Amino acid sequence: MSDTDRMPALFLAHGNPMNAIADNDFTRAMSRLADDLPRPKAVLVVSAHWGTRGTRVLSSRSPRTIHDFGGFPRELYEVEYPAPGSPELAKAVSELAPNVSADTEWGLDHAAWTALRHMWPDADVPIFELSVDVTARPQAHWDLGERLAPLRDEGVLVVGGGNIVHSFDGIDWGENAAPRPWAEEFDAWVADALARGDRESLVDYESAGEIARLSFATSEHYLPLLYPAAMADPGESVTFPYTGIDMATMSMRCVRWG
Repeated sequence: MSDTDRMPALFLAHGNPMNAIADNDFTRAMSRLADDLPRPKAVLVVSAHWGTRGTRVLSSRSPRTIHDFGGFPRELYEVEYPAPGSPELAKAVSELAPNVSADTEWGLDHAAWTALRHMWPDADVPIFELSVDVTARPQAHWDLGERLAPLRDEGVLVVGGGNIVHSFDGIDWGENAAPRPWAEEFDAWVADALARGDRESLVDYESAGEIARLSFATSEHYLPLLYPAAMADPGESVTFPYTGIDMATMSMRCVRWG
């Protein structure tokens, strides 16, 4: 591909799994975002909902739809997102990062299909996933993102699937719940670091102090952000296709590089 064909990179929030079947501001923003993107050869989702020891890449040709949540209406469990996989590009991931192992048992979890089914409702774009190594330090996730950056030049849209703020402490399921101040503050702190291309702050997010500690009990929803951020070129444009705090403690901020 030429430089002009270089794919953007994204971080997409998913939040409440009910977004998968909702018609709201977020889902309409995802549809508009897809309309504004070049059509990818495939989408690689770094999934907050696939935590592993070591990193794995989904190499199934026909990945199953995983309903990895509980207590929601039956309609949500009936959702299928039958996008094809891409074993060939999964192999390319392992070639760029030999420590990444192939996996055929996983599928597409809701960190992927909650947003993607609004972007490509026909499920006609190949989708595969990268797991989040829960034993690795943030710098290791950044380094892996840098190693996988050439995928952008091969037509692959790399998507971090998570939430910048993801806490059940203080969550409010009521409609139009007011955001917790610390959730707004950490979301804004990260947005500022993204806009400045401040790698050190993004990796050392704990330097934000108490607002970072309150924003998630465990970091698996934040870490997918580091992959597309690490793939960005110096000075590359950073925009926010959607922002907001849902349920008082869930950042729905989405990020686009390029």
